[in-house]
Amino acid sequence: MKHEPLTQEHRHIARTVQHNCHISDARFAGNYTLCVYLLKMREYYRWEKAHAFSAALTSDDVGRWLTEREQLWEQIERQAFEPIPADGESFDPFASTDINARLIEQGLIYSAGIGQKSKPHFFLGELLRKDRINGYTIYVSASEYARDLTSPPAMSQGTDIFIRRESFRRMLWEKLETWRWNRPQNAMASAISYYDFDSDLETALDAMTDHELEAALLHEIGEIRAGEILPGWGGMITDIAVTKAEIMARAVRDHLADAISTLPALIEKQQRASIHFYFANLTSMRQLIFPSLLDAYRQWADSGNIETLGRQVEKSERHWRQISQQMLDLHRQYGENSHSHIELLIDDNYL
Repeated sequence: MKHEPLTQEHRHIARTVQHNCHISDARFAGNYTLCVYLLKMREYYRWEKAHAFSAALTSDDVGRWLTEREQLWEQIERQAFEPIPADGESFDPFASTDINARLIEQGLIYSAGIGQKSKPHFFLGELLRKDRINGYTIYVSASEYARDLTSPPAMSQGTDIFIRRESFRRMLWEKLETWRWNRPQNAMASAISYYDFDSDLETALDAMTDHELEAALLHEIGEIRAGEILPGWGGMITDIAVTKAEIMARAVRDHLADAISTLPALIEKQQRASIHFYFANLTSMRQLIFPSLLDAYRQWADSGNIETLGRQVEKSERHWRQISQQMLDLHRQYGENSHSHIELLIDDNYL
């Protein structure tokens, strides 16, 4: 779990952040299906015990750890999140900007936010680099000292973008392992084929991580730009949380963000491996509401002609922007009762 020695103060910070991660997991781990939960916990165990990806994990060891972790969750589930200590002060755990003002110069990076189904996410890691690109501040982390079960590899807050290289690398590993069970000839197989995983797992994983981090950054930029044209989005998501409408709304915004930023850049640069990986990771909801995008991808994969895909992406930006604005209009009209109206709107406007 720790790849660099930490000072006593930093260890205290890491313990506090990890405690908040445990509280969040205690409250929200039940949202997963049993299969997904067990897979996530298995890899969480691998991270916490610092086992290599190539290391075999025994059912007995993982099982004992899982029992202990669930017992811990029962004890702390109703506890409040603890303030984060930094430079002799205490900060609200969601005050990422204030906390980072104290930690960045010390080589650490922290982030906190609310994810899908209103789950809080906390993270503390080693700051690998800080970049400023086109008005956006990008923080890239390396080793992770505290994280929760879900561990999103990329998040944006305002114009700040947090890219978690270790989480991204681990996510790729999990997807590779899942694909290897049956080795279906699908978009993931096409993406993996650009890397020599069979001969040199670690090198291939590093190469794919560095390659796909650029696509993740493009998506986060798209998220920020979508947020700029959709004022009131956060309030809407809060009011429709834990409904089908929330899942649908997030899928719409993801499509808008990718039409604005991710896909145009990948298509322009002919990033074939990243395009395959993008389509390998479309959620079922995103596929459901945008079937024509999948059709355009399949045409490109079969023919190599990317023009159809490009035209479909260009058309989709206008469509998803309009649907997003209509969703906000419905929320302004119906407030907390808007979820059913939003579901009907999206159901009637698949692309």
